[in-house]
Amino acid sequence: MKRILNLKINGRAVDDVVPDNLLLVDFLRERQVLTGAKKGCDGGECGACTVLVNGQPRLSCITLAANCEGAEIETIEGQARNGQLSPLQRAFHENLGAQCGYCTPGMIMAAEGLLRTNPDPSETEIKIALGGNICRCTGYVKIIKSVQVAAAEARQ
Repeated sequence: MKRILNLKINGRAVDDVVPDNLLLVDFLRERQVLTGAKKGCDGGECGACTVLVNGQPRLSCITLAANCEGAEIETIEGQARNGQLSPLQRAFHENLGAQCGYCTPGMIMAAEGLLRTNPDPSETEIKIALGGNICRCTGYVKIIKSVQVAAAEARQ
């Protein structure tokens, strides 16, 4: 079956007809041409597809688009404002939190979800929030530092 889907993506109203079995990651990548959410594992194991749904991190590879009716979806593409990187994006860039970059959008979105609810997270809280995101290039030290730097900047 198909249904009409009404939601907001990065602040923009979107209406589309979608099959009931269409995954959110495919809807974003194929229908909306928002390719920041990556298909890494197709099973909710790696976190590369993380987006915010109503402000909460969600794995878009195991979320049906139809279940997002009325939701506000945020992707990595919506984080920059007026051509300027968000504080978290800038911190990842400046502190070398991105290596190959494949996991970076998911890491940033998971960290964004954390910082919205906890602007002063401990290292342990950062590790827990990013625990569902796998990076195969780093030891996570620079990723955690990037989140800490962004959090400190936001508090100032």
